[in-house]
Amino acid sequence: MKRFVSRWVASRLPPATIRLRLTALYGALFLASGAALLAITYILVAHELNGRFFITNSNGVVAGAVKVTVSKSGQIVGATGHVQKTLAPPRQHLLLSGPQLVPKPTPAQLIAQAHAQSAAALNQLLTDSGIALAVMALLSIWLGWLIAGRALRPLRTISNAARDISATNLHRRLALRGPNDELKQLGNTFDGLLERLETAFDAQRQFVANASHELRTPLTYERALLEVALADPNASEETLRDACAQALAVGEQQERLIEALLTLSRSQRGLESRQTVNLAEIATTTLRTTPINGAAIDANLAPALIQGDPRLIERLVANLVDNALKYNLPHGRVTVSTNNDQQRATLAITNTGPLVPAAELERLFQPFQRLDPNRTNSAGTGLGLSIVQAIATAHGGELSVRPGPAGGLHIEVAFAGAPA
Repeated sequence: MKRFVSRWVASRLPPATIRLRLTALYGALFLASGAALLAITYILVAHELNGRFFITNSNGVVAGAVKVTVSKSGQIVGATGHVQKTLAPPRQHLLLSGPQLVPKPTPAQLIAQAHAQSAAALNQLLTDSGIALAVMALLSIWLGWLIAGRALRPLRTISNAARDISATNLHRRLALRGPNDELKQLGNTFDGLLERLETAFDAQRQFVANASHELRTPLTYERALLEVALADPNASEETLRDACAQALAVGEQQERLIEALLTLSRSQRGLESRQTVNLAEIATTTLRTTPINGAAIDANLAPALIQGDPRLIERLVANLVDNALKYNLPHGRVTVSTNNDQQRATLAITNTGPLVPAAELERLFQPFQRLDPNRTNSAGTGLGLSIVQAIATAHGGELSVRPGPAGGLHIEVAFAGAPA
């Protein structure tokens, strides 16, 4: 029963929004401060009116005030204040009236009249102040509701925008106006988040489109190759073997592409565990197992220890070495160096390839982007440098690249060093 009553009451109450809570807070603070001010005023006035006797005329208008000082024996020993001249005939409670004095009251009567008049004045003050406090409290609640609504207007704008924005209209921005306060900074942060989301969604769509194209092209070629071989009525064992060998080569290319996609995805997820890795040892193994195709290799490999995933670091070094050898001049030169300087381990690779425009450097690290617009003429997948960048980012490394003055690229990856 209690649960039912509580639910019924909760359903009838307005929702506890921030605006309602702020309004209640404003009203409570004003009511508390007003009550405190009223109490202080009442105490001060009560202290001032204690023992004060008011002289009034017949119309009830104050004509003067006298503070009576009474001794312990009840005798009036002094009085302070003044009495104005009255114009009306006396009443029973008047001390002075007209030109004559009424019979002199006793000290007890004076004290009683003084306290009665002071109490009446204090009660009237308390009543009038309470009415004024109630009116001002209602006014403060109304003003608090308006001010809270105006202050929270940017939050409603952000909430409505977040509700309306989806993956199809990420181009929308809040662009909040006004002073550079916390709400304006929140709106700017939200706009920055939307910009990053739009960039990520565009990159994802571009990546899916490029991956689909890269996978569809070898599949189409492989299917056409097999269909031609099977449709030839005079196909010999040699031609069929040749068609199968070409199909296997295309399959290996697809396998390399899928493996590269998986490596890229794994790198972008981050690291699950870290081990101490020596860049010099990995570079030595890579240079020993990679065909150099007649290039001259200059290796300057100093111990460089980092904390990371050994398999991903091996892939990073292999991709950089393979890229430097593949896009090199005939009988060119490749320089590989590792170094550990000021708690930073670096890997640097330089080749003597063709000239690379500085404006094209950023595009090289995007998936499926090559300087050669004809993708079919390249044996690579277009993911090598993208994987390098993703692995470096996952390890907290900094990747820098610059074109050589006579051609080629100088790529350097800097990691936080690990203790020996």
